[in-house]
Amino acid sequence: MNITVVFDIGRTNKKYVLFDENYGIVEEHSEYLPETTDEDGFPTENLQLLTDWVRGNWKKILENPDYTVRAVNATAYGASFVHLNESHRTVGPLYSYLKPFPEEFSRQFHARYGSPEDIAIQTGSPDLGFLNSGKQIYWIKYARPELFREIRTSLHLPQYIIYLLTGRKVTDYTSIGCHTGLWSFEMMDYHTWVKTEGFHKLFPPTIAASSFISRQNDGMIQAGFGLHDSSSALLPYKISFKDPFILVSTGTWCINFNPFNAKPLTYDQLASDCLHYMSTEGSGVKASRLFAGREHDEQVDRIVKHFGVPADFFKSLDFVPELAETEVTPFYTLTMEGNGPRPEKQEGTWDVSAYASAEAAYHGLIKGLTELLFLSLDLISVNDVKSIYIDGGFARNKIFTRLIARKYPNHRVYTAELPQATALGAALHVTRPQFFDFPGKLSIVEP
Repeated sequence: MNITVVFDIGRTNKKYVLFDENYGIVEEHSEYLPETTDEDGFPTENLQLLTDWVRGNWKKILENPDYTVRAVNATAYGASFVHLNESHRTVGPLYSYLKPFPEEFSRQFHARYGSPEDIAIQTGSPDLGFLNSGKQIYWIKYARPELFREIRTSLHLPQYIIYLLTGRKVTDYTSIGCHTGLWSFEMMDYHTWVKTEGFHKLFPPTIAASSFISRQNDGMIQAGFGLHDSSSALLPYKISFKDPFILVSTGTWCINFNPFNAKPLTYDQLASDCLHYMSTEGSGVKASRLFAGREHDEQVDRIVKHFGVPADFFKSLDFVPELAETEVTPFYTLTMEGNGPRPEKQEGTWDVSAYASAEAAYHGLIKGLTELLFLSLDLISVNDVKSIYIDGGFARNKIFTRLIARKYPNHRVYTAELPQATALGAALHVTRPQFFDFPGKLSIVEP
């Protein structure tokens, strides 16, 4: 069987997915790899364990007599660098993007290169510390100079996986553009600060093409350049649907993509947690973020404790218009200070006890979250499109989806079920099918 192989590296689970020539899933394997810690004791990816896992499974797939590998690609979480020395061996840990960025280096950086607001405008990304992966290299240079002197090549994690699979070192637009702080959307090139520090010399060439030829086991395999996971998950929609749309990708973070809007971000949009991603060709993709999944879980826990209901009580609830329309008490967030469309600190706590039942309180919670989502969608020009696709965990939430459909009665609102969407995007990008029908299940949401 001819197959396309995709390694999909998440923070929690590492997996590979094998697709047939019609993009049906032939085999998938997922595994949890325990973390390690860096020299400061901060939890991070175990790079050696990950390297061995990728190489071992790639060898197993290539040697399987049931398969002929025709193409391979990788996708992984962003804002994570792997550094290689002159012997092409990894040096230093894979520092976690959750690691705090020391204030002294933040002051030093902005004293040299401009205010956080100006850098954010130019790079299309809010000031996010280590989540701006360029800041990681800056920190290494000045906090770990002995390590920096060893570095000859820096690869974002998706491109490191491609290097393990093919031996080819490349740089990809989707990884450069995922809130790294490296790219100037004004100049469409690495930012001046990157060149002043000489970091651009550490990055392999950036190539917009979809693939190259890799020789494996005396065979010829079409290989991709690796993709940032959020950008990869957007591709099946972008390839399938030509009319402008917004994708509401839900999970711990609710990330909203408008791939048809590349206008420069404003200060107000950046202050409200908007950012620019980049497409595989290097064009801007406007996005907004909301910490909706985490907020939901924290508030559900409060509802469960107050009303004494099962932890998953909300999964069986249907939408009740009367409960959603009733104003009971103002909604205040627990986890959203500093992010989302209302980044300012809120004075107050959402009063769960004001509701008569857990069902009523849950409708109040989802109403509060979707009202924040509407602000977030307005920031990326939701009224310029006619379709909204909702995927991820909230796509199965009838209250969430109905409230969105009621808010936008002139839009077509769909829920989407697409198994392994991130891996599928990487498979599509490397093979570039001429015709492609959306392979998932789409359901229209009535207002």
